[in-house]
Amino acid sequence: MQLPETRFSRAVDGVIRRVGQTIAWIWLVLLGVIVCNVVLRYAFGEGRIEFEELQWHLYSIGMLLGLAYCYSADEHVRVDVLHDRFSPRLQAWIELYGILLLLLPFIALVLIYGAPFVAESYRVSEVSASPGGLPLRFLIKAVLPLGFALLFAAALARLSRVWAALFGPASGDRHDRE
Repeated sequence: MQLPETRFSRAVDGVIRRVGQTIAWIWLVLLGVIVCNVVLRYAFGEGRIEFEELQWHLYSIGMLLGLAYCYSADEHVRVDVLHDRFSPRLQAWIELYGILLLLLPFIALVLIYGAPFVAESYRVSEVSASPGGLPLRFLIKAVLPLGFALLFAAALARLSRVWAALFGPASGDRHDRE
């Protein structure tokens, strides 16, 4: 389904695209850390907990900050076997209700509970429980609300595009042509 762009969606999607393209480099860094950890462990018999934790952190950053990019680019998983059989207008209605009733409430819950989660970690100066683990645990925990804030922006941009498709000035003309 090709949705019309809005001024808001162009601006938000542009920012999210730049964030996604930048954060994509984290996978290369993650690969380097994994290779270093494997070489240290198997070639030198020296495993490092810092590298293992760094792997988890890099993976989390890539996934959480990549969510918005994936949604904005419409590359997320959906049940295409059904979705593709529907008319573009019905697809837009399903998208509208999915955003309003499922995605935005879920994002709101993560943001509402994520902020205190990070604040508490900062307040107690949380560090890794593992000996030799990484300090400043609140930094990695802060990626959760940050990623979902970006996803919220992407969802609003998508909502503006769906709204324009359903209720915009050309929506009636487009519906007549389909």
